[in-house]
Amino acid sequence: MKLNEEERKAVVNLRLQKAKDTLREAKGTMALNYWHTAANRLYYACYYAASALLIHHEHPAQTHSGIITLLGLHFISKNIISKELGKFYATLFELRQTSDYSDWKDVGEDDVRNLVQPAEEFICTLEKLIRS
Repeated sequence: MKLNEEERKAVVNLRLQKAKDTLREAKGTMALNYWHTAANRLYYACYYAASALLIHHEHPAQTHSGIITLLGLHFISKNIISKELGKFYATLFELRQTSDYSDWKDVGEDDVRNLVQPAEEFICTLEKLIRS
């Protein structure tokens, strides 16, 4: 579905707000030691920001892997977003997959705690790109 300018701005703003709200959810679940949920929420916080950026630039993705691919193609390969942030997002995706679907790997505090600051940086960077 093709969005008009007004609809696209509304969706972008909604996704950015969801990114910030979901980041707060991640921090709240960490305070309760719910590490699987925190990993999921950190990933989705960044997912909402990434999808907002892509929608803003009229590159909507249909899948989670599609977002990774389009971020790489349109932003990381052109050095608009650093390779480090791109790798961070891919790492979050893998952690979320492991956390949600693996029966053999337990996700704990050591896996999640050090991801909050990079998630905040990721969201802030993408929001700046949208607002500039």
